Amino acid sequence: MVKTPATPYVTNTETDTAPPKKSAPVWAVLLAACAGQFLVVLDVSVVNTALPSMRADLGMSAFGLQWVVNAYSIAFAGFMLLGGRAGDLFGRKRMFLVGLGLFTAASLGGGLAQAEWQLLAARAVQGLGAAILAPSTLTILTSAVPAGPARVRAIGIWSAVGAGGGAAGSLVGGLLTDLLSWRWVLLINVPTGALVIVAGLAWLTESRAGQARRLDVPGAVLVTGGLATLAYGIVQTEEKGWTAAATLVPLAAGLALLAAFLVVESRTKVPLMPLKLFRVRSVSAANAAMFVCGGGMFAMWMFMTLYAQNVLGYSPLKAGLAIVPSSLTVVVGSMLAPRLMPVLGPKNVSVLGIVVAAAGFGWQSTMTVDGAYATSILLPGIVMMLGAGLATPPLASLATSGAQPGDAGLVSGLVNTSRTMGGALGLAVLSTVAAARTGGSTSPQALTDGYATAFRTSGFILLAGVVVLLLWMPRQRASED
Repeated sequence: MVKTPATPYVTNTETDTAPPKKSAPVWAVLLAACAGQFLVVLDVSVVNTALPSMRADLGMSAFGLQWVVNAYSIAFAGFMLLGGRAGDLFGRKRMFLVGLGLFTAASLGGGLAQAEWQLLAARAVQGLGAAILAPSTLTILTSAVPAGPARVRAIGIWSAVGAGGGAAGSLVGGLLTDLLSWRWVLLINVPTGALVIVAGLAWLTESRAGQARRLDVPGAVLVTGGLATLAYGIVQTEEKGWTAAATLVPLAAGLALLAAFLVVESRTKVPLMPLKLFRVRSVSAANAAMFVCGGGMFAMWMFMTLYAQNVLGYSPLKAGLAIVPSSLTVVVGSMLAPRLMPVLGPKNVSVLGIVVAAAGFGWQSTMTVDGAYATSILLPGIVMMLGAGLATPPLASLATSGAQPGDAGLVSGLVNTSRTMGGALGLAVLSTVAAARTGGSTSPQALTDGYATAFRTSGFILLAGVVVLLLWMPRQRASED
C-alpha cells in the first residue's frame, strides 16, 4: 500500500518555540523538509519492482524477499513515535540530520550488499533512520511557516510530496532496475541524501518543544522486537507447521514482548503510546480499523509487481509503469474523501472506501496466467487504491475527533503507526498464505494461484475492518468531520 501520510507524525506542536528572527526563506525550508519526506515515503515502495532482480542476484529465499519490505516497515513503525519524541527533546533539525544521515549510510550499505543478511540489515537501519527523520519534516515546516493560509498551503505541499513519493516508488524502482541495476534503487539515496543534508545544514533552524520529555526507548525496542519476532513466527508456519518449536517459540516470544510493551507503557511516566488514549472509543476503533486495513492493503504492491514480472513477463520498468495509474488513484481518493465526509459522515465514508477496496482485491484475485493488462492489473488496481484513498482520511479524522486538543498530534502519529504495524504483520501472513498455495512450485500457474489467494485473503481482511467500524465506532452525525 502507498504510504500516504494522512496525518502528521508529530506529537504536539503547540509548545514549539518560535523560530529565530534570522532564518532561511520559507521556500528553502519547505524544499528541505519535503525532500526528506519524499525519500522516506519513496523507500516504502521503491524496492517492490526490484525484488525479482534482488532474488536472482543474491540468491535470496522467498522468506528473505518479503523481509526486504518488512525490515524497513517494522523498524519505521516501531520507532516512529520515539523519533517524534527525540525531535521534541533534542531538536528537530538535529534529528532530521541524524535520521537522514543514518538513512543515507544504510542505503549505501544496502546497495553494496553481497549477501541476503547484509541487505536485510541495511533495510532495518534504513527504517530506523526514516523513523527518526520523518517526524521532524512536518514540525520543521510548521515551525518555519506562520499559522494561517500559508501554513495550510505548506502542509498541503508536504502531503502531496508524500503521496507523490508513494506513487513514484514503483516507477522509479522499475526505471533504475531496468536501466542500471537493482542496487541503484538504494544507491540513488546516497547523493540525494547528501544534498539534502547540505541543504538542511544551510537552511534549517533548530526548534524544540517547550517542555522537557523523556525518551521511552524500552517501549520502542519492545514493540519493534515483538512485531518482528511475531512476523517471523508467522512466516515459519508455512515451512515448519503450527506445532513445531521453530514456529511456537518465536510466536510466544513475540506475544511476550508485546505484552511487556503494554506493561511498560502502563507504568512509565512518559509512555511512547499512552494507553489512556485508547479509552476514547473513536480513537481505539479507528486505530483498530487502520491496523486491520493496513494488514489487508500493504502487501498489494509487492504481489502486483511479482505477478507482473514473474508471471506476465514484464520488465522491471514495464511493471513499474503498469502500477502508476493505481498509485495515482489513491491520491484521487484522498482528495475526494474530504468532500464526501460532510455529506455522508466520516464513518460512512470509511466503510464505503474499505468496501470498494475489498471489491478491488476480489477482482484482482481473478488474475490468470495469460491475463490482459487492463483486466488483470489496471482496473482492479484502480478500484483497490480508490478505496484505500477514500478510507484513510476519514479514519484519521475519526481517530483525532475524540482526543483532547493536546493529544491530537500524538493520536495522528498512532494512526500512522497502527497502519504500518498492521501492514508489516499482514505482509507476513499473506506471504505465508501465498507460499502455502504454491506448494514450493515456481511455475507460472502455481505463482498465479498463490498471488490470487493472497489477494482474496486481503479482501476478507478488509471486510473484517468494516465489521470493526460498524460494531465499535460510535455514531457520528454527517456534519462531524
